[in-house]
Amino acid sequence: MFELKNVVRPNILTLEPYRCARDDFKTGILLDANENTHGPALSDITTYEELLELNRYPDPHQLELKEQIVSFRNQSPNKYSTSLLKPENLCLGVGSDESIDLLLRCCCTPGKEKLLTCPPTYGMYSICATVNDVETVKVPLTIPDFQIDVEGILAKLESDPGIKLIYLTSPGNPTGKLINVDQVVALLKKTIDTWNGLVVVDEAYIDFTASNGEYSESVSTLVNEYPNLVVLQTLSKSFGLAGIRLGITYCNIDLSRILNSMKYPYNISSLTSDIALKATSPSGLAVMHKYVKSILQQRETLLKSILDLKYVGRNIGGLNANFILVEILNKSGKPSNEVALMLYNTLAVDNAVVVRFRGKELNCTGALRISIGTEEENKELLLKFEKVLNEINA
Repeated sequence: MFELKNVVRPNILTLEPYRCARDDFKTGILLDANENTHGPALSDITTYEELLELNRYPDPHQLELKEQIVSFRNQSPNKYSTSLLKPENLCLGVGSDESIDLLLRCCCTPGKEKLLTCPPTYGMYSICATVNDVETVKVPLTIPDFQIDVEGILAKLESDPGIKLIYLTSPGNPTGKLINVDQVVALLKKTIDTWNGLVVVDEAYIDFTASNGEYSESVSTLVNEYPNLVVLQTLSKSFGLAGIRLGITYCNIDLSRILNSMKYPYNISSLTSDIALKATSPSGLAVMHKYVKSILQQRETLLKSILDLKYVGRNIGGLNANFILVEILNKSGKPSNEVALMLYNTLAVDNAVVVRFRGKELNCTGALRISIGTEEENKELLLKFEKVLNEINA
């Protein structure tokens, strides 16, 4: 039976959170936080910068921003949802990477407990695990559909009691493939009574998936049904705000309280918070949906054109993200890391077009990952892509 106290490290369970100056009072003559009361050291300060009060520490709780985020996600819940998200379900971080690391520090005893990943997947999971002295064990995604192997994961959990976390990416990176929601829920149900650990679903690209009518493919609205579920999201992709570094962790309220106690005080800057508030407002969401629609249209056009090129094989991945994963062939028509790597380097160095070589990822031989650009960028990519690839295979 799942019990949070058996998942979180004992020293973290007893952690007394740091109390910030802004936990108690936010208005008045504030002389409690050793701030510079003269203001920010800027020779020219705009009205906008004045309103942000950059000489003051930011709000440590970000309640207004959390309310806007849960309002957005609650508008289209997952088909399995029976309750709504609350602001208390959220922990905000400096990008999803802070949350990835935070969960490892929260749950895994260094040198003893382990993380399970399903390659091919996002590389930061194993990097954060290594930094925290946490061993990574792997159960590969199934081929060719890049779905999770539920029975394989269950078998690994049964044979290795040291595993405390499972990190899944949906839609996948570099696969671009949404993990079937039914499989995620099946894994949650099968593990909740037999394993004390967390299933973490990283949904960085979730807004590029097609919604199922009134329902969303996101499992973020399931965290109150399944206490063993944690969901990560970001404003970097669909919201086009990679530069502000804002990540969102959704989880049960008890775990959220612990994660918020662990994070560093004032980790979300006033600048980040202000931009995020605008982006998650009704007008900001309208812009996000407009851009996502355009990206999806361009993805369809680019993929059709690139698959028509000589020496381009299959679309290896799915169509659930703002990128495609295509197979590059040699003269013999075989997937080739050598040709793909040469194409990648020549495009970047000689043609100022930068894509990503992913051929060393499991079951991705010869693969290039290509982000969807603007219509003009995609046209230039296609021209140079075809020219360089034909020259390499001449």
